[in-house]
Amino acid sequence: MIREDKQALVDELSEKFQSHNAFYIADASGMSVAKINEFRRLCFNRGMEFKVYKNTFIRKALDTLGGDTSEMDTALKGQSGILFSKESGNAPAKLLQDFYKAQNYGKGVEPKPALKGAYVDASIYIGANQLTSLSTLKGKNELIGDVIGLLQSPAKNVISALSSSGNKLAGILKTLSEKEEVAG
Repeated sequence: MIREDKQALVDELSEKFQSHNAFYIADASGMSVAKINEFRRLCFNRGMEFKVYKNTFIRKALDTLGGDTSEMDTALKGQSGILFSKESGNAPAKLLQDFYKAQNYGKGVEPKPALKGAYVDASIYIGANQLTSLSTLKGKNELIGDVIGLLQSPAKNVISALSSSGNKLAGILKTLSEKEEVAG
């Protein structure tokens, strides 16, 4: 590969890093071609992309992100594939968990592709042990929905209290008026 081709590949990868709010680095070594194709098909069906890159290209592209991405160096050992997601930071983690379940990985067997590291909204996560916490991260739309729900909650409580109090008050007045008629 000539220098210009290498630079074009790094530039392409840099653009992907900047256009995706989350990407995961995974190790798919040891997987059969059929299993990798099955994983890529699952990625495609969920609007994600999985592609294998050389670690040196990944490192050069990470340098263009700005900020300190040196923590990712520990993830850049061995074969590295990158799982890109535009929708949310937890979608790739959920995809990996679903793929593991479908493959029936047992206890003591390292599931593949193994999570090596993740970059989600400028936060870095290293190691396969981070998969569970990554899958519980809330996405931007989920957080906005939570905030809207919290903002609406006090207004709903006031309206509910007023409407239930109004019904109680009307019931009390009706009962009192009926008692006066019976007494009178």
